[in-house]
Amino acid sequence: MAKASAHPGDPHFITRSGWLRAAVLGANDGVVSVSSLIVGVAAADATQSAAIVAGIAGLSAGAMSMAAGEYVSVSSQSDTERADIARETEALQNLPEAELAELAAIYQEKGLSEETSLLIAKELTAHDALGAHVRDELGLSEVHAANPLQAAITSGLTFSIAAAVPLLAAFAAPTGSIIPVVLVVTVIALAALGALGAKAGAAPLLRATVRVVVWGLFAMAVTAGVGRLFGVSV
Repeated sequence: MAKASAHPGDPHFITRSGWLRAAVLGANDGVVSVSSLIVGVAAADATQSAAIVAGIAGLSAGAMSMAAGEYVSVSSQSDTERADIARETEALQNLPEAELAELAAIYQEKGLSEETSLLIAKELTAHDALGAHVRDELGLSEVHAANPLQAAITSGLTFSIAAAVPLLAAFAAPTGSIIPVVLVVTVIALAALGALGAKAGAAPLLRATVRVVVWGLFAMAVTAGVGRLFGVSV
């Protein structure tokens, strides 16, 4: 049965939070890390081919690292969620009255009267006791449940696609112009990422775009400065 909505023409976007977070993180990291790597190597007076090779290595290693890191971290979150749900299941079997009182207390803390809280707790317990406790006591739902595989694939894929942008710019840059070309392309890519992320999540466009661009340029400036200072790639 479809879920009822008071405003079907204006849906909520919180359902996208899981994959959108991983997508934004992966894409932003892909652009910033590979651009920074290329600019840092180029700033160390390395050849254009050396900067490109460094970019390819950064893309390959970064995509695998992002996917593995997301999978491991989100799996840890998922393990914690499952453990809490298992404890709630056991408590409902062994201490049903205590769990009912706990659920009623939660609703009372939200502003309902003692009588109403108890009535709601009883009805929800009769309908789906575990679901009520998972949702209202643990704060979990299908929307926020951890999905390790989804996060890993999304993050690794978006990292690779986004990292390819500065890498292609480095390939196409005229000899001796790799740094300004990569910088310009990266700024455009970061602005596009910020705008797309804001659009997908129905968030303020300008603030998201400026945030992504400013922090991305800061990371690149630091990396280029290190490369220039020490004459080595970082």
